Amino acid sequence: MKVLVVGGGGREHAIIKKLKENQEIDVIYALPGNGGIAADAQCVNIGATDIDNIVTFAVENSIDYAVVAPDDPLVLGCVDALEAHGVPCFGPRSEAAIIEGSKVFSKNLMKKYGIPTAAYEVFDDADKALAYIKTAPIPTVIKADGLALGKGVIIAMTREEAEDAIISIMKDKKFGKSGNSIVVEEFLEGPEVSVLSFTDGKVVVPMISSMDHKRAGDNDTGLNTGGMGTVAPNPYYTEAVAKECMEKIFLPTINAMNAEGRTFKGCLYFGLMITKDGPKVIEYNCRFGDPETQVVLPLLKSDLFTIMKATTDGTLAQTEVEFADKNAACVIMASEGYPVSYEKGYEITIPEDIADCVFVAGAKCEDGKLLTSGGRVLGVTAIADTLQEAIDSSYKMVERIHFDNAFYRHDIGQRALKAKG
Repeated sequence: MKVLVVGGGGREHAIIKKLKENQEIDVIYALPGNGGIAADAQCVNIGATDIDNIVTFAVENSIDYAVVAPDDPLVLGCVDALEAHGVPCFGPRSEAAIIEGSKVFSKNLMKKYGIPTAAYEVFDDADKALAYIKTAPIPTVIKADGLALGKGVIIAMTREEAEDAIISIMKDKKFGKSGNSIVVEEFLEGPEVSVLSFTDGKVVVPMISSMDHKRAGDNDTGLNTGGMGTVAPNPYYTEAVAKECMEKIFLPTINAMNAEGRTFKGCLYFGLMITKDGPKVIEYNCRFGDPETQVVLPLLKSDLFTIMKATTDGTLAQTEVEFADKNAACVIMASEGYPVSYEKGYEITIPEDIADCVFVAGAKCEDGKLLTSGGRVLGVTAIADTLQEAIDSSYKMVERIHFDNAFYRHDIGQRALKAKG
């Protein structure tokens, strides 16, 4: 079997490492991949949004199955294009990927089908949004409608911050056309939980829950990032909460998408907040989250490739999906200055005996050396019987990895430990 994975980050590296466990797969191509992924797959220099060339490569190389991992190509219709040329895929078609591609769509979907979420208003006129914000409840959340590299959400603690956010998104076009419309949303409080799920459009099989750490600095200080670390499972996601989520959020979402003629197949990510009124949806993603994937997939005992094919074929109900009864912790090592500006090109040294625990995101190969090429450089994941052991093990490995200008948070998992009591 020849498998193609579209993307080139830590998430894709985690997916590829798990796919390699399947004996049917002879070769895995990563488009474009990265310097670290090159140790586990054949990297091909075709960008993740270069859909025409992705399709050409798949056809010319007789690809048996494709995994489209990032949001941009999914929203742009990469799965549609590959399937039109006879290549079965893991991931939703563009008509379903809109659940992440448009926050206006997803909020209206939840409202229409009674799925619990924050109260909101939608605006496509900046002056009307600014007029509304003069009397809106504060704090509030301002969201650009479209994809914005995970940076299109601004939590405004004051009216001035809310006004600045609206001007930045809608008038200054900070996120381009993604900011043509915005959602102004009620500010919810409570612990956040990430739940990735497999779905074939008929059943939903949640993966193990996780907790992300978005802020750049210790104690949740500094700017929002794409994620500085994760732990799994999330202690706030109890059996009772899981049952309520399945009944009120997970199945209703899949049924709503079917009712809209937008059947979703692949990985549907539920970003949840456990409020005093119960769990509510903060956001949907149409794909595996990053870095959540780096703690969730290492705990998967069942075969990932078999599960992926079942989502495509509509046979997920008959497919085993089992996770280890253990804990995982991932610490992200980033380049100093991330998420704003940072220097690149520093050599990375990873001891061979821990390479299997490292998922590379921002690195390139040059003259046989692995060099930093991004903000989030790599993730280091440890699995153990207890969360404390997983955290300690992950940090011990981090201390053995070196590149100049490296920085990482020192408190990944501490909130989860406190919640466990």
